[in-house]
Amino acid sequence: MDTKELLKKVRKIEIKTRRLSDHIFGGEYHSTFKGRGMTFSEVRQYQFGDDVRSIDWNVTARYNEPFIKVFEEERELTMMLMVDVSGSELFGTTNQFKKDIITEISATLAFSALQNNDKAGLILFSDQVELFIPPKKGKSHVLRIIRELLEFKPQSNKTDIAGALKYLTNVMKKKAIVFVLSDFIADEYERTMKIIGNKHDVTGIRVYDPREESIPNIGMVQLKDAETGVTKLVNTQSKKVRLAYEKYYNERVMYFKETFAKSGSGVLDCRVDESYTKKLLGYFKRRG
Repeated sequence: MDTKELLKKVRKIEIKTRRLSDHIFGGEYHSTFKGRGMTFSEVRQYQFGDDVRSIDWNVTARYNEPFIKVFEEERELTMMLMVDVSGSELFGTTNQFKKDIITEISATLAFSALQNNDKAGLILFSDQVELFIPPKKGKSHVLRIIRELLEFKPQSNKTDIAGALKYLTNVMKKKAIVFVLSDFIADEYERTMKIIGNKHDVTGIRVYDPREESIPNIGMVQLKDAETGVTKLVNTQSKKVRLAYEKYYNERVMYFKETFAKSGSGVLDCRVDESYTKKLLGYFKRRG
């Protein structure tokens, strides 16, 4: 992808996702993810209806009339996007790959953080951490995140979610809002999720294609594993083969949902041919 084409794609995603974050998600994001606490702002004269528990008795005694303490939310937060860039994300039977939807969702979340003056960072992972962008504020930083999501070429096609989560614990010492975006066709990350869930506010966003859920009966076909590169001849006429695949797929989905639930984390399913806007907004409203 040349520079001109890349900039054009970045601009296109910016226009679409920034409009969503400005007009739809900004307020929901703010109300869903709270700041670290309340900090003292100022004192002002007591007004009818104010909470008497907020009266500053020292100032009240000094001026011989009631004053109250005013607090404001210590708003600044850090959001980390953890994005699966393994080979399975380059799958799609409709108009878009899973990778395209993941990029748009990530951009929307990053602009929502920008609108609320929060920091945003990025971890791209396969079976290794491919790229780490430390959290920062600012539009230019968000645009860099989008550029990397669009053009980054991973060294590996495999997936290791546990390894990426362990890396997060090493680089993020303070509590952060964490979004993990993947198809979650993986396992063996339950133990690490328990640790992460106790420290951070985590949401797993599963992006999937409806054609992944089952194998159609279309005779003998060659199927290539996007992560291992291995090609196999599969008899899709066999009911046993089709049921075995569905069982494997459904087990991975249930493992994802149960693992995140046990760690106290949120889950969200986004199908590539459905509106992720409605899914995200509904999730934010439920959590808010």
